Amino acid sequence: MPEPTAAPTNPPSANPATAAPAAAAAAIALPEVVVYTDGACKGNPGPGGWGAWLVSGGHEKELWGGEPGTTNNRMELTAVIEALASLKRTCRITVYTDSEYVKNGITTWIHGWKSRGWLTADRKPVKNADLWKRLEALAALHRVDWRWVRGHNGDPGNERADALANRGVDSARQR
Repeated sequence: MPEPTAAPTNPPSANPATAAPAAAAAAIALPEVVVYTDGACKGNPGPGGWGAWLVSGGHEKELWGGEPGTTNNRMELTAVIEALASLKRTCRITVYTDSEYVKNGITTWIHGWKSRGWLTADRKPVKNADLWKRLEALAALHRVDWRWVRGHNGDPGNERADALANRGVDSARQR
């Protein structure tokens, strides 16, 4: 996985002739990471787990964890949060999730929630707002392309993330 690097101390050039090429070069230089995430819950609520499989170049990282009393949606969000939090520098990331809740939430719904003070369209508090806020902050550190993939449909990355999430459920049950 990419190692930490210091942020540039000098701002990008104010000269428009050099600013755009510099920005394009910086975007090209970002490490590319593919992330598959999944959440699982045995009972909803119940013991739950999350899993993430990260691939960058020839490197792979598996992450998983669990909680004894949680929901599937919290585990889906936690999987992405933990994956992004594990990266040590800004990256270009493609996140594959089988959760329409995660994909739609971070790409579409979050804008309305924020404009309404973290209330839904019918003025109820947004569920899992603590996790949505954390996910938004972490995603802002990277260039993220959010992709939905059908779960349990033979996609190797999704199947691997699912297995990791179930490992997380097992760890939560042992607590």
